Amino acid sequence: MQQAAEYRKTEVNTSDRVRIVSLLYDGAINFVRMAKNKLDEGDLAAKGLYTGKATAIVGELSSTLDVKAGGEIGQNLRRLYDFVMDRLFYANMRNDRTAFEDAERVLDVLRGAWKEMAESNSEAGSRRELNGTGMELRV
Repeated sequence: MQQAAEYRKTEVNTSDRVRIVSLLYDGAINFVRMAKNKLDEGDLAAKGLYTGKATAIVGELSSTLDVKAGGEIGQNLRRLYDFVMDRLFYANMRNDRTAFEDAERVLDVLRGAWKEMAESNSEAGSRRELNGTGMELRV
């Protein structure tokens, strides 16, 4: 009986974290799209605001990454976050729509990979696989 309760608790905690990370990716992508729209409209102040929001989310994702636990995958993910941050900075400074699109594409791929991994872990019911990626969000 105790083991079943612990399993349910672990499943809920993992689901909450997966949902949080999914929402963070969704938010970052949404803010990048809003920044692009504001750039197109010529509203540079709003473009900067939304770029800052996207940057803050990617920064949070990067700072909560456990590179030691994630090994090579964690290191590669850190590099991708750094790339996205670089593209967002460049896009904001140079009013470069293509740089926004680069950042959005990478975030979209990462969001898809995260959701796929989450579905795989949900089916397997295994928290260990989630932790092994180094992609667990510490809340």
